Amino acid sequence: MKASPELLRSRRHDRPNPVVHTVWGVLAPPAMRCLPRRPCAGVRRRRPLWAQALLPLPPPPSSPTSPHGKKRALLVGISYKRSWKRLEGSVNDVNCMKFLLQRRFGFPEPSILVLTDGEGNPRRTPTRENILEAMRWLVSGCRRGDSLVFHFSGHGSQLADKDGDELDGYDETLCPVDYQKSGAIVDDMVNAILVRPLPQGVTLHAVVDACHSGSALDLPFVCNMNSGGLAVCFSSCGDDQTSSETNAFSGNATTGAMTYCFIKAVERGSARTYGSLLLNIRKSIRKSEAGAAVPQLSSSERFDVNQKLLTL
Repeated sequence: MKASPELLRSRRHDRPNPVVHTVWGVLAPPAMRCLPRRPCAGVRRRRPLWAQALLPLPPPPSSPTSPHGKKRALLVGISYKRSWKRLEGSVNDVNCMKFLLQRRFGFPEPSILVLTDGEGNPRRTPTRENILEAMRWLVSGCRRGDSLVFHFSGHGSQLADKDGDELDGYDETLCPVDYQKSGAIVDDMVNAILVRPLPQGVTLHAVVDACHSGSALDLPFVCNMNSGGLAVCFSSCGDDQTSSETNAFSGNATTGAMTYCFIKAVERGSARTYGSLLLNIRKSIRKSEAGAAVPQLSSSERFDVNQKLLTL
């Protein structure tokens, strides 16, 4: 029997009437084995068109307090080069996502802010302070009709929940390049900076390719918040899972499995609705050697994933 297009759950046990839910898609994936996010062997295949995105990054916007145009994006890719937990594909993920946004969705060059640890400019290094400042830039001054994109490719983790608002007892976190010194970025903070300030008519799409990222934007937390905008997050796995990176898809560059499958599903044009996009991503990862992570889709408001069209 076909599942309902709105299989929803709330993560807040202390909020009796939640408005915000998590959308789990329309088909339950089979049980799969989880692997840590690391490079893995793959077959040689022709390099896809989007791999042309592996080009030098553009200069950042002239001022982080002066948003440009109706479309804005913040892309963060961290390889943790000085750590034993180094990632090989995060910077590639960012370059490929930037290429997609410009070529497919018409995002202007000055409206895309890129933070990676491969840059010499200290303002563009993905430290905790720089990421938080860039998040504020992304939403500052946005108006009805604006389209915002946040992409993070790197490590994710969990911390013990201190305020009692998590059913599983853990807050999900994003790890900046200096997380060992400055600390991680907790999902409550991501929500407070990126989601709560959204005015009515503004749409934020987030793609989070990191471990434990199922609720990286903590979207159910906004159920009692007066946020008028729509926030939708594609994450690479559930809160209790790990994600992976691989070269099995392209046969050349290493990328995050979630980022690659998201981009390819959009490029093919076969995933026009949120539900079909999620199913395409899950199907691609299920067939790959990238591991057992089950990509998730969460939102700040309830909608039919089989009817609502994806528009960035």
